[in-house]
Amino acid sequence: MFDIIIWGGACISVAGLVGLVWCILRVMKARRSNLSDDELRAAVQRVLPWNLAALFLSVIGLMLVIVGISLG
Repeated sequence: MFDIIIWGGACISVAGLVGLVWCILRVMKARRSNLSDDELRAAVQRVLPWNLAALFLSVIGLMLVIVGISLG
């Protein structure tokens, strides 16, 4: 039972990590394209909600892993 919680949390955490890498790559691409300051700021603001969602997924996944380990 607790193995499911641990592995599910690990999968959720990996999904969040993939999202964080995607956000980093998007911002790096925007920085390399020599945008103006306002355009770069708009690009970063578009990525920010995705970044926070990915971070949230990672945290929830790690919490599930910790709960599964401590209860199992």
